[in-house]
Amino acid sequence: MSVKSDDIRLIEKTLAGDNEAFGELVLRYQDRLCGTLVHMLGSFHDARDVAQEAFLSAFEKLGTFRKEASFYSWLFRIAYNAAVTNRRKLKRRAGSLDASYEQTGNEPADNDPTLEPSHNLQTEEKIQQVQTALNQLAPDYRDSLILKEMEGMRYDEIAAVLGCPIGTVRSRIHRARLELREILERMTEKEPETT
Repeated sequence: MSVKSDDIRLIEKTLAGDNEAFGELVLRYQDRLCGTLVHMLGSFHDARDVAQEAFLSAFEKLGTFRKEASFYSWLFRIAYNAAVTNRRKLKRRAGSLDASYEQTGNEPADNDPTLEPSHNLQTEEKIQQVQTALNQLAPDYRDSLILKEMEGMRYDEIAAVLGCPIGTVRSRIHRARLELREILERMTEKEPETT
């Protein structure tokens, strides 16, 4: 049985009232979805929240799932829309955090578990550098690049998720690669040499 037909079996069981079947779909795709969302949103906590929202929405809309696409592509489209909404909220909230800092002088707490001292510092620095560079890309470029390079989606799948023509996807990915390379080169030039 292929993965796709197994997904369809679980979807049919869920629609028949077996909620544990949907739990299997969640277990199957939650790590992959969260991993991609972390790169898109730049925060583990935001990614986890958006993933939970996407799974809840997928559960509620499961009856509308058409079997032409993979379940993950359909789920990711829901998560992508939630991530775009989350970005808008973060922009509004960022202004509020800046105002809060100006009024109180206190920095907001950063509870990111990846900042724990137990993580390999060098690896963490490289990951942070790439994430910082990704965050500097326009969201359309960043999302297209992440879906291609980290999710391994085909151009037609990316076009379906993002709701744009394949030519636009190809252009965004090309442009994103060029810009990412330029950003990383500038960041590397600014680093002090260690001897």
